[in-house]
Amino acid sequence: MPAPTNAEHFALGDFTLQNGITLRDATLAYTTYGTLNDDKSNVIVYPTWYSGWHTDNEWLIGTDKALNPERWFIVVPNMLGNGLSSSPSNTPAPHDRSRFPHVSFYDQVEAQYRLVTERFGISTIALVTGWSMGAGQTYQWAVSHPEMVERAAPFCGSSITSPHNKVFLESLEFAMKADAVWADGDYSADALPIKGLRAFARVYSGWGYSQAFYWDEEWRKLGYTSFDDFLCGFWEGFFRDGRDPNNLLAMLRTWHTGNVGNTPGFGGDVEKALASIRCPLLAMPAEKDLYFPPEDEQWASQFIEHGEVRVIPGIWGHFAGGGANAVDTAFIDAGIRELLAKPGASELR
Repeated sequence: MPAPTNAEHFALGDFTLQNGITLRDATLAYTTYGTLNDDKSNVIVYPTWYSGWHTDNEWLIGTDKALNPERWFIVVPNMLGNGLSSSPSNTPAPHDRSRFPHVSFYDQVEAQYRLVTERFGISTIALVTGWSMGAGQTYQWAVSHPEMVERAAPFCGSSITSPHNKVFLESLEFAMKADAVWADGDYSADALPIKGLRAFARVYSGWGYSQAFYWDEEWRKLGYTSFDDFLCGFWEGFFRDGRDPNNLLAMLRTWHTGNVGNTPGFGGDVEKALASIRCPLLAMPAEKDLYFPPEDEQWASQFIEHGEVRVIPGIWGHFAGGGANAVDTAFIDAGIRELLAKPGASELR
């Protein structure tokens, strides 16, 4: 599937990152669902996830869902690095390809903050929610802009990337770079590092779903006819379908360094950063998620005054949050619906 072409683009101009490097003429791709009401109080921000585009978030949006575009104005910003916003694949020299600078979660949210405030004049966000890296951005929103965020619902993600999670991420990077065609990221557009992409996909296949998912051959519910058909058709098919390798590694670096404690003013102290969150925050980790296990979110929740953890039961692992399993989708949707019905941060002060 080629990258969607229906995104709008917000000009960030010369956008200085947390590390001091400036991306010239940077852009943030986004789309919206629904209509902004007169007092601009019906805003939901729903960031994208690792390698996902705005269209990949649509499974949780609908008139039958909590994220109902007939009621809410839903803003879906594409992450910097995902190929639609400023990324290695579309940035000119000297920050092209593997020379694209590191973008932190803080940077991602500051770009989104500029979008909602400058483009739409929004000062209050009823809810921020997201899956995986979208969850990391949700935590970051709640820490970076507590004056704006009324509620937060991160699912299958975390406020800080754990050491075990980093093991997974580094194995992906090394798999990609082991391909001789990688050429330090200067591969040709018509000669991608296919061996590296295939190895990358096979590493991913051991982490995205749980052991029980494979034992029970749940992949059959996704339309695959054999174990090998799933590994090749689903995993290799996804990462070889319009995903640029340099973009994948740029987003990987964002994920690897995830830590809300690195927000300015907190000096790397994640506990202090979590304690600064004012809004009700419902974390929904998946029971058998190998990246973001429930105990990580239970640890984080103890520092959040209005924090709650609700574990998604089942065997779909991290992909409980991917929209392919109706039972998991219903669980997430119900949690968001309940959270939206509760008082927000401004009513709790």
